[in-house]
Amino acid sequence: MTHSSSSDLSAAQAQELVDREFDSVLAELKDLVAIPGIAWESFDPADLGRSAEAVAELARQAGFSDVAIHRAETTLDGKPFTGGPAVIATIPAPEGAPTVLLYAHHDVQPPQDRALWDTEPFVATEKNGRLYGRGAADDKAGIMVHIAAVRTLLKHFGGRLPVGVTLFVEGEEEAGSPTFRAFLDEHRDELRADAIVVADSSNWVVGTPALTTSLRGLVDGVVRVRVAEHASHSGMFGGPVLDALTVLGRVIASLHDENGDVAVKGLHVREAEASVEYPEADFARDAGLLGSSRLAGSGALTSRLWNKPALSVIGIDAPSVAVASNTLLSEARAKLSLRIAPGERPEQAMKALAAHIEALDVFGAEIAFEPGEAGQPFQTDTSAPYAQTMLSALGEAFGTDAVETGLGGSIPFIADLKEVYPAVEILVTGVEDPDSRAHSANESLDLGDFRKAIVAETLLLARAASVREESGPSER
Repeated sequence: MTHSSSSDLSAAQAQELVDREFDSVLAELKDLVAIPGIAWESFDPADLGRSAEAVAELARQAGFSDVAIHRAETTLDGKPFTGGPAVIATIPAPEGAPTVLLYAHHDVQPPQDRALWDTEPFVATEKNGRLYGRGAADDKAGIMVHIAAVRTLLKHFGGRLPVGVTLFVEGEEEAGSPTFRAFLDEHRDELRADAIVVADSSNWVVGTPALTTSLRGLVDGVVRVRVAEHASHSGMFGGPVLDALTVLGRVIASLHDENGDVAVKGLHVREAEASVEYPEADFARDAGLLGSSRLAGSGALTSRLWNKPALSVIGIDAPSVAVASNTLLSEARAKLSLRIAPGERPEQAMKALAAHIEALDVFGAEIAFEPGEAGQPFQTDTSAPYAQTMLSALGEAFGTDAVETGLGGSIPFIADLKEVYPAVEILVTGVEDPDSRAHSANESLDLGDFRKAIVAETLLLARAASVREESGPSER
């Protein structure tokens, strides 16, 4: 079936085309899952290289005309650093047509404790309509959504697309994308596009598609407490002297009020209505809370997750219980992680956190804050043309309206994309769901949603040229 116009591709036709190829797509995804490409220094880099080569070969077979693997060079901690292998593949746009950049990542999280898995982590296993394996959802399914959508359209349009497509699959996302910005700077022109699809997020629930329209940003730092010149015997000096860990505990306790809301003054709270409700009982179950645990904070649950700051203690330097002695510690440290609401400026949030900590007086102890990393929050203008097209495509593919959701987490590289390409629409989609357990044991992918995600992206790419015609060319 060959057509010359993108406007005559219906959801039913796209579904039929995707169904024809789905068994092959699933087999290719299983082959990708079998490659343990992990971008952490303690794992074999050869596997990461094999993973990139496999993605590059898929792109070649799909019909991309220019496929290459690149690594960026940067400096970390004062030393030269080479990034993970990233694949760039292109199909040039016809004259006057837009280009869509398709992003995913091929590296995966370590498998963690094998005993926690019900299946082999790097053997993709089908069970009850889901595919289990490390990377099955995060984010090798995202790669295959891109590959399958492009391949489907090339067959439908007789080997030519109505739009240009650039595939960008990085190889270090799970390690924090340390060379991402350097990579963007080096390949700025190759990656330039009218719209960017980031396939690394989640749907609302199985069967209900979502466009992720906001992400919280992130700042972190270390609070340091010092109470004495040296440690001392708790029996001889305890009582009049509070040890550094006890003082640190009081510092930590000051970070939240009695409701569990963040007590740091000056932080931004986004005013936005959510299009979905998240029952607290469902959230508690998804989070694995104990039956006796109560949720913290005030206001709607979705607002607490997406539109308000969240502050956590993610590490403490302290003796372990196994080697503890009757000693009053003179110094203690804790690392704090602050998620900031969309609309907040990271530098302002960092100043507010530092001001809160440094204003504390806990029995005269020295209390200092050392700023760490910062990442920008993200918001999508859902009235923009490509966002509207994506929402429509998701609704048609899934057979139900797409919802607009936020994520409490951060995807720092999206801030880099916005900075380098400020006028470009960024559409954050995904194939995960609340049961996917990305980063955990027994990671899995719902195969029905996977199939529908391919249909949705096929429709988006088929209609992207019409978006350009209706709205005019974007400034890139």
